[in-house]
Amino acid sequence: MDARGLAVLLLIGLVAGWLASLVVGGGGLITYLVSGVIGAFVGGFLLNLLGVNLGIKNQLASQIVTATIGAIVVVILARLIS
Repeated sequence: MDARGLAVLLLIGLVAGWLASLVVGGGGLITYLVSGVIGAFVGGFLLNLLGVNLGIKNQLASQIVTATIGAIVVVILARLIS
């Protein structure tokens, strides 16, 4: 992955983590980043596994929504475990 791809991944993760924190609470820049980046992978895996198509034409918006869904799942699971 090149530097531009990594920057986009981190930016999407940051936005998704922030959006997830609005839904389930929490805060902090590092928390947003970690939950968003992990959530991007989890969201992509879960939506693919369930065969869900979001129907969003804009690829960036689709990635942010997918990452946000995954980040919400990650935060909820982390709270259940702790």
